[in-house]
Amino acid sequence: MKSKTDKEISWLLFFYSLPSKPTKNRMTIWRKLLKAGVLPFKGSVYLLPNTEENLEFFTWLVSEVISLKGEASFVHVKKIDTDDNRELVSLFNKQRDTNYQPILNEIDGIERKLSSIKMGGDSQDRKKLANQIRKVQRDFEEIKKIDFFTSQRGIETGEKLEKIVKVLNGLTVSETTKHTVTITPARTEDFQNKTWATRKRPFVDRFASAWLIKKFIDKNASYSFIDEKHLDSISKDVIPFDIRGGIFTHAGDLCTFEVLMKSFNMKDKALKKIAEIVHELDMKDDKFSNSESKGIEHILSGTRKTAKDDYESLEKGMAVFEMFYQSIT
Repeated sequence: MKSKTDKEISWLLFFYSLPSKPTKNRMTIWRKLLKAGVLPFKGSVYLLPNTEENLEFFTWLVSEVISLKGEASFVHVKKIDTDDNRELVSLFNKQRDTNYQPILNEIDGIERKLSSIKMGGDSQDRKKLANQIRKVQRDFEEIKKIDFFTSQRGIETGEKLEKIVKVLNGLTVSETTKHTVTITPARTEDFQNKTWATRKRPFVDRFASAWLIKKFIDKNASYSFIDEKHLDSISKDVIPFDIRGGIFTHAGDLCTFEVLMKSFNMKDKALKKIAEIVHELDMKDDKFSNSESKGIEHILSGTRKTAKDDYESLEKGMAVFEMFYQSIT
C-alpha cells in the first residue's frame, strides 16, 4: 500500500446505520472505525485505502452491524471523482498527525527525564523509564499500523523514539562493568553438514540460534540434544551451541544468537532486530526494548507446550523465527 503511486491507490467506502438504542452499540462500532483509522467522508460515509486487511475489516464489520439489527455495506472504487487522491492522502496524514502528537509529547517528557538521569540517578530510575518507553513503543506501533501512507509526522516520531531508546541503552551499558569479549571469526565453509548439539528443553535463544544456523550457516544442519555433563564425550564433528563450554555460546553480555552473528560477520538489518528481541528475552538486562518481544515470547511458549518432544519443539520455534524474519524483510 505504502509503495503505490497516486494512480494505483483505490478506496473502500463504508456505509452503515444502527438503531438509536442501545447507544452502546453505536459507540462500539464507532470505536472500531476509529481504531481502524477510517477517514470520515461526506457525512455518514467512511473511507479506507483498499488493502486486504481493510477489506477483511469491513467485511466483518458489516456482519457485526447486521447482527446488531442495523444496515451496512461497503464498495470498492478506483477513483473518487470529487477528490484528488493526493488530497485524500493528505487528509489521512493529518489524522495521523493528531494521533502521533500525544506520543511526541511523551517522548519530549522522556527526553527531559533522560537528561536528569545523565546528571544523576539510579538503576530504578532507568527501569521506570524503560517501562515508560516500552509503552510509548507499543502505542507508536499501533498508530503505525493505520499510518497507511507513511506520514512525515510518523517518520519523525519513529526517529525520535529510536533516538531515546539508544540514549537509554547507552546509559545502561555505560554503567555496566564490561569486559572485553573477543569473538573468533568463523567461516561458513568450515561448518557444513554438521550436527549441532544444544541443551534439552530449547527456548528463545536456542530456537533463534538453530534457525540462524540452518538459514545462513549450514543449510543441511541437523540437531541433537545433550546434557552439559556429556559435552566432553561428543564427537569432534558435533558443534555444541548455547551450552556451557560450547563453540558458540554466551560471551560477556552477548547471547548465543548475537555471538553467531558476530562470528560469521552477519550485517542483515532484520537479523539485528531479531537479535535485540532474543537478547531482551534471554538476557533480561534492559539493554534493549522492543514492543514485539512479549508477543513472540508467548508464541514460543505455546510451541514448546504443544510439541511432543524437543525435536518438534525446536522445529516449531525455528518456524516462528522464519515467519518473523520474512515479515520484516
